[in-house]
Formats: sequence, C-alpha cells, structure tokens
Amino acid sequence: MSICNLQSAICLVFGLLAAQYTPFRHDPKFILEGNWQSCVDDTGRFEERVFDQPQLGLEVHLGPGDEFAIFKGVQEEHRDHRSPENLLQPYRVRAGRQRWEVADLIFEVAHAGGSRHDCRSFFITLQRKPSGL
Repeated sequence: MSICNLQSAICLVFGLLAAQYTPFRHDPKFILEGNWQSCVDDTGRFEERVFDQPQLGLEVHLGPGDEFAIFKGVQEEHRDHRSPENLLQPYRVRAGRQRWEVADLIFEVAHAGGSRHDCRSFFITLQRKPSGL
C-alpha cells in the first residue's frame, strides 16, 4: 500500500469517527434513545444532525457542540437554535444534564464524557409524556 493510499484510508476512518448518533433499542417508550457525539469537522465547526419527526410534526436538532433544538414543522432550511421558535430553552447543555417538557414530550440530554477533546458526547432520550402527567 502506498503512503498516499494509507493516508487516504486513515482520513476515511477518522472521518467516519466524527459526529455520530448511536441508537439504543432498550425501551420502546423512547422515540429517540442513544448516544450523540458532535465533533469538529474539516471547517473547524462542530457537526449537527437533524432528525425529522413528521409523525410528531417536529424537527429534533442534535448539535452543533452542546446545542439542542426542537422546532415545530419540518423544513429544508436550517434554523437558528437561538431563535424563539426553538422549543428548548435554554438550548445549550454545558454541564451535567437538562430535561425539557415540550407539549406532550420529554427530552433529556446528559453529558456522557469521552476521550476526544474535539468532540462533545451526550446520552439523549425523547419520549411522549406518560398519561396523566
């Protein structure tokens, strides 16, 4: 294998290790349950992932970095997490954990630690509020 091919392979592997959502399937009550990791990309910015939830009429934004957002409706254009349209206030989880109750949903985010200085790692859950709450 040439040096160029080896370097390309290493870059591909590290690129795959960047931002990722790893779902857990432990409890069917959760709409989303898993580990979210937001890492610095080639431009020097933290990455973001958007989950469209058309059955709920919502977009769920994970990242960039320690930012989170839930917006009513699904659209192609990116929305500013600082916007009053973001149902999550505060929208940043700088330490520990945060729990939001939005309409009939509960969204929880907890820092998960990690070994990479260029990534932020979180455990997340999104679920419907139990009946009677």
